[in-house]
Amino acid sequence: MKHRTTGQQIFAVINYGILILASLMCILPFVHLLAVSFSESAAVSAGKVGLWPVNFTLQSYSFAFSNGKFVKALLVSLERVALGVGVNMVLMILTAYPLSRSKEQLLGRNIYMAYFVVTMIVSGGLIPTYLVTTKLGLLNSIWALILPSALNVYNMIILMNFIRNLPEELEEAARIDGAGTMTILRTIVLPLMKPALATVGLFSIISHWNDWFSGMIYMQSPEKYPLQTYLQTLLKSFEELLKTADGDYMQLISRMNVRTGRAAQLFLGAIPVMLIYPFLQKYFTDGLVLGSVKG
Repeated sequence: MKHRTTGQQIFAVINYGILILASLMCILPFVHLLAVSFSESAAVSAGKVGLWPVNFTLQSYSFAFSNGKFVKALLVSLERVALGVGVNMVLMILTAYPLSRSKEQLLGRNIYMAYFVVTMIVSGGLIPTYLVTTKLGLLNSIWALILPSALNVYNMIILMNFIRNLPEELEEAARIDGAGTMTILRTIVLPLMKPALATVGLFSIISHWNDWFSGMIYMQSPEKYPLQTYLQTLLKSFEELLKTADGDYMQLISRMNVRTGRAAQLFLGAIPVMLIYPFLQKYFTDGLVLGSVKG
């Protein structure tokens, strides 16, 4: 700071202040949600809970795991993320690599690009998508949550532009040594794409994990709901659950209220993404910046 001009110092202070304020606006609601989930229902109902739990209790978390539905929905979401991200990455790589070639190297490249770009602007619509999914026999299966969004064009373009920025001399040298297209992709291009792959991989994970609408449409059985769909239905039907529960389950619910139960399950649903993000964060900025610049 001492080597900066007065104007630069003022700008830095304002900039840091805005960033800190924005960070607090993102973090504090989440901290409050965590405090509510660990608080006694009476304290929550009385509005006494701020950023620290009041009368610490784990009853809301006991409720989340008590009937098995939360765990079952969590397993469905984990399966969806594992299969969905794998399918997304394979299709994005196999599409982005040939499209990163020049129009002299790939005949009809501009036609292909126009086709993919149009799909970003105009979609078939909900009803045609549902009808196609039904006719293919995917309804009420895990693949109904994966295949309709198997190729994300925006993420594919990030990968395509990242590949175009790689030195062409590397591929030329490999071809001189007799390497084929798939060998070059596997041994040269993919290792250099780690930042971009981590970036679009994180986008895909978050997209699959946070999507609740697809589960609501394509899953006819509540037992096959992914976690976010289950949480969405829970947020709407928690009051009915309080009325219909009986036995030990009723005793557990009676010691909590709607807000504490919702807070606990929402927090549990966010944990997997929070665990994954720190491992991919170091690649995130480089992959996004390099992939967004056309070479």
